[in-house]
Amino acid sequence: MPELPLVLLHAYPLDARMWNPLRESLAARTRLITPDQRGLGRTPLPPTNREPSLDDAAADVVAMLDKLGLDRVVLGGCSMGGYVTMAVLRRAPERVGALVFIDTRAAADTQQARAERLAVADRAESEGIEGWLADDMLPKLLSEHARSTRPELVATVRELIESQQPSGVAWALRAMAARPDSTEALRDVDVPALVIVGEQDSLTPPALAGDLADALPRARLVVIPGAGHLTPLETPQQVGDAVLDWLE
Repeated sequence: MPELPLVLLHAYPLDARMWNPLRESLAARTRLITPDQRGLGRTPLPPTNREPSLDDAAADVVAMLDKLGLDRVVLGGCSMGGYVTMAVLRRAPERVGALVFIDTRAAADTQQARAERLAVADRAESEGIEGWLADDMLPKLLSEHARSTRPELVATVRELIESQQPSGVAWALRAMAARPDSTEALRDVDVPALVIVGEQDSLTPPALAGDLADALPRARLVVIPGAGHLTPLETPQQVGDAVLDWLE
């Protein structure tokens, strides 16, 4: 694995800056690539008449690999980035030499979760996101301990959320709501895989991370004590160590 670049895809509703706390340690070990996904960060939302789909986000990743001349990579992501990784596996499994899944799940949304995503997408389009989306997301993204003791981390995550375009937020929500269950597809993925989850992750808890690891034939599961959903931001040292140990 050392010769394969590491591509990490960010979570919703953030951008590639979420990897900054890990960037120095990972980049010292391997070539690190952290793109913004469509409609988020510095990547515009392409004009299209198609319904939002993570298949299009996966096509963006494959096109990026083509542009960079990369045949195979270690591909991974956090939360939505994990969902896009699964979409890449469905589209171009030959491009993936190993996998890193962080605070994500293989299962599709429940009917209730899908409805909630679509309602938030509609609100983002009609009202914008300022003043409410960060307040809604922060309790889900960070552990209670981090929210109460690390105001600088809370401010960082808030700034990342509030800097996004409402149209990109809405697109991502609708694309995630439409994603299929990937559990059975993962059973055929015979490459090394690392699954990381925060012990206090309420969105994709350790039980779901365990299901994801169980579906993968060659997976290692790492649970980060005390951490919430955004382990790369909340516990970057532990996440970085887990990735580097696994790469070795």
